[in-house]
Parts: sequence; C-alpha cells; structure tokens
Amino acid sequence: MSVVTPFPGAYPRKGVATFERLELQRIMDLYGRMVAAGHWRDYAMDFAPDLASFAAFRRAAERPEVRIEKRPSLRAKQGAWALISEHGQVLRRGHELPPVLAPLERRLIRLVED
Repeated sequence: MSVVTPFPGAYPRKGVATFERLELQRIMDLYGRMVAAGHWRDYAMDFAPDLASFAAFRRAAERPEVRIEKRPSLRAKQGAWALISEHGQVLRRGHELPPVLAPLERRLIRLVED
C-alpha cells in the first residue's frame, strides 16, 4: 500500500482569532459611513492566533487613526473588544461590539435643521 503524505500548509491553521460575519458586517458598515463622511480612506485587517484587528486610516501612509481589536482570551475578564487610538491608548473596552464602537458612531451624528 502507498502512504499519502499531506501537503504542508494545505489545511487551515487552527486557533486563529477571526471576526464573525455579523461583527465584520457592523465594522464594515461603520467604515463605509466614515468614508462617506470623509474621515477615513483606507483600512487593513490582521489575524493572529490571539488577536483579530481592523485598522482604519485617514491616509494610507500614516498610522491607523483607530484600531478595533478582538482578543478572545480576554472574553471572560475585561471583554474581548477594544477600541485603540492612533497613539495606542485604549479608548473603550467591552464584552459587546456596539458599545465599543459608540465613540466612533457619535462622530457621525449631525444636527439637521428644518
């Protein structure tokens, strides 16, 4: 009988932190509205074994204005979600995504006159 040797890298890595479909949909919805308002122009996503990160940029050549991070290992402690500023300061941390995104949502609210 012949022995089948698996091809290295053919199988997906196990244990990589990712965004779920509804989480990514909420983040991309916010990104689209921020682009339409002229705040952001580019984004990047990074996936590591312990971290999934979405970074939004004002210009492509700069540091990200904000990062939205999901760390599943902190789910039971201080919350898996974090909103991090351009300088690395944690602006908001929590167990649910909508309250963490609230400071960014407030930037889009405008008073409309009659």
